[in-house]
Amino acid sequence: MSQYTVRTPEQLPALLKAFRKQAGLTQGQLATRLGITQQTLSALERNANRVSADRLLQLLGTLGVEMVLQPREQQTGSKTTASGDAGW
Repeated sequence: MSQYTVRTPEQLPALLKAFRKQAGLTQGQLATRLGITQQTLSALERNANRVSADRLLQLLGTLGVEMVLQPREQQTGSKTTASGDAGW
């Protein structure tokens, strides 16, 4: 798979499912590797915005996927503060 930019939680479910399928794993197989039930994994894939960062990193690691964080390219009119925290 290529690199994907994720800007909203709604984008995660489809990507997680695609990475799982690319790895040739069923939900049951991946769930076993993660030590969770298939039902829990199904809920995680549907509601990825509710998963903890720890669980997401564990899931990605099991799928052989890494998360890369990088600053956004500056756009005209950006509301990013001088410290780069986007107003957090």
